[in-house]
Amino acid sequence: MLKQRIITALILLPIALCGFFLLEGSGFALFIGLVVTLGAWEWARLAGFGTQLPRVAYAAVVALLLFLMYILPDVAPWVLGAAVLWWALATFLVLTYPQTSSHWSSVACKLVIGLLILLPAWQGLVLIKHSPMGNWLIMAVMVLVWGADIGAYFSGRAFGKRKLAPAVSPGKSWEGVYGGLALTLAITLVVGVVRDWSIKDIILALLGTAVVVFISVVGDLTESMFKRQAGIKDSSNLLPGHGGVLDRIDSLTAAIPIFAVLLWMTAS
Repeated sequence: MLKQRIITALILLPIALCGFFLLEGSGFALFIGLVVTLGAWEWARLAGFGTQLPRVAYAAVVALLLFLMYILPDVAPWVLGAAVLWWALATFLVLTYPQTSSHWSSVACKLVIGLLILLPAWQGLVLIKHSPMGNWLIMAVMVLVWGADIGAYFSGRAFGKRKLAPAVSPGKSWEGVYGGLALTLAITLVVGVVRDWSIKDIILALLGTAVVVFISVVGDLTESMFKRQAGIKDSSNLLPGHGGVLDRIDSLTAAIPIFAVLLWMTAS
């Protein structure tokens, strides 16, 4: 398994880096759209579709919606607004699972939730890419998510006692969340000092970091919740040793649209 993980990572990492940072315009939108469409194919399985035809059909619908969003950029605020509402609701659903699972257990409801997760992630990433210093901002949100994961892993192993959401993911602890948050806040503070930000900008960046990190944790837990409800371990086996596409981007699907909204708020 370890050998598979390493080989897969060595193949995917340069592809992902080139796609994120070298592609521009429609090429970038298409690249991210492909990733999101594969995620939609996996999500259809979490929603309850066991056969290929409905899973492919759902992925095709998502691809069509992405195309419409690309040619109708004015819908972006509505898409990101829906994401803010969804991730606020998802936080409640994760913390109250399984008591509230009956409210979203139908296939139709889970398919709609898939749209609320996948479409804003694409929209947010496209908007960030088109922002000034877009590549650096994409790197920033990824560093926040990766930093939160790394900090949570080591802090959770060393100090983890209080379970975060035991019914969803028994291995995660509040201490892990605090460790991930501490690491990302430290990274943000160092960047702010090195780049000579004002005190106001540093405070706003630290607050934004806390929000993005918290939501990234919710994104991770949300996919775990739906996998647990579906009785499966991985969203698919597309990535040998790593599971599926959703297993690798679950935190980012939540962090990216929220990061984009915060970016828009500070720019306006």
